[in-house]
Amino acid sequence: MLARADCRDFRLEDLDYCTGSTARPLLRPLAQEPAHLTTFTLESILQHSGHDHVHVPMRAVWDDISPGHLGAVDVVLLSTTYIWNLRMLSEAMTWIGKHLPGLPVVAGGQYTNLKYSVAMARHPELTAIVRGDGEVALPAFLDALAARRNFDVVPNLVWRDDKQIKINRIEYINLDEFPSPSFPGPLRVVPYESMRGCPFDCKFCGFPLATPEWRYKSATKIRDDWLTYAEENQAGVIEAMDSTFTVPPTRLRELFEILPSTGVPWECYSRANVIKSADFVEKLLQSHCFRLVIGFESMNEQTLRQMSKRVTAAQNRRALQLLHGSGMDYSVCFIVGYPGETHDQFNDTQRFLVDEYHGRFQLHLFGMSDETMPLWSERELLQIRVDDPYDSDSAWSHVGMNSREAETLRAGTLDRVRRTNDQAVLLYWQGVYEEPLLPGTSAAASISIEKAIERLAMVARDHSDVDAGAAAVRAQLDSLARHDVRWREPVLPGR
Repeated sequence: MLARADCRDFRLEDLDYCTGSTARPLLRPLAQEPAHLTTFTLESILQHSGHDHVHVPMRAVWDDISPGHLGAVDVVLLSTTYIWNLRMLSEAMTWIGKHLPGLPVVAGGQYTNLKYSVAMARHPELTAIVRGDGEVALPAFLDALAARRNFDVVPNLVWRDDKQIKINRIEYINLDEFPSPSFPGPLRVVPYESMRGCPFDCKFCGFPLATPEWRYKSATKIRDDWLTYAEENQAGVIEAMDSTFTVPPTRLRELFEILPSTGVPWECYSRANVIKSADFVEKLLQSHCFRLVIGFESMNEQTLRQMSKRVTAAQNRRALQLLHGSGMDYSVCFIVGYPGETHDQFNDTQRFLVDEYHGRFQLHLFGMSDETMPLWSERELLQIRVDDPYDSDSAWSHVGMNSREAETLRAGTLDRVRRTNDQAVLLYWQGVYEEPLLPGTSAAASISIEKAIERLAMVARDHSDVDAGAAAVRAQLDSLARHDVRWREPVLPGR
């Protein structure tokens, strides 16, 4: 097809745009690795408490890479924020035993917040687990460990006293009274946590269970933190990582009053039902919010109720109508195969994506690997069966469909959206490149450019006829040329 289109040596990496007289690649790899909020939160706690430390990225664990010489290490701190089952925890503990043998191990984070009893029972090499807030508990534990004192007075601690497991009292910190994480040096995107816990109870998410008491920073603390990051880290964007930043409404109204004067761009996660009017969207824009990420999840009312999403399909649809063309960037997440969902119910989501949706979207195949999901309590009612509950790629089935059928629905939906909906583009590959791909362009133009790239990449799947495929290649290159993006034909040896 490429040869028929006179583009035999075409590569997406050879697409260029011009800045003045200089040609630059359209697909530019990220200049800076994303900062991980969990890492910097933990490092900030240790820095403020005066505990020396060295950081080993978790990718060394998953790839079984030696950490090299770390100096004198007294204790290992293991974050389980990105661990979601016992197999992953066992893999991490095995790595620690291999590369850092004999050291006390202290875990903390999302998974062990919920599974502390099982984790301690399965892994006698675990000395302790810090549940919930670590700002007070972790330094107190490290000081007690160094002084060989008893751990009874350390809050939020689950620990091993000889062969007995003890569970200490839980204490929650006031988020306004503790410093937010600090970051070394310039950082284009600063991740931010404005709350702990969650006021909602979606059945596919165990996050609220890990921190039952929902707490949040005040509007003034948020503003002051963001101004500090802008000044000290030259932050170009604040990325609010909370499950939903647009609650509570009282705080959001105050932010609408005090953020416009800061000039600090930010993005956040939101729920669709808070987007009720054009005035609300305009206030977000005036406050320098430039992007929302929203979980629609489904466009079928019964599925949304089954999820305990507490948002309706009508509210999802209204949110899209208000956001489209408003100047606000956004992306929306959907799920296929949620337990209880039938083919007919998913068709409501598929038709919406094919016929109505505008903008970037994600369509996730439901996975059953997360042991902390509240919906596990309905496994008999929904006839949930999983071949291997510790394998995120394991086959599953429920009363509505099985994983093979769900994957077929997903692939078919993505094909239909790509081929027929000019205004919708899958958010999948873009994250490894600088954004926007074409600097200074509008949201609509960005969608057009990404759509052309998507169709070029999938031309062989979408066109079995060579001539039709060649015509499609030329059409997408013409579409890119309208945005002054052109293919730079490589100069090959012998030509």
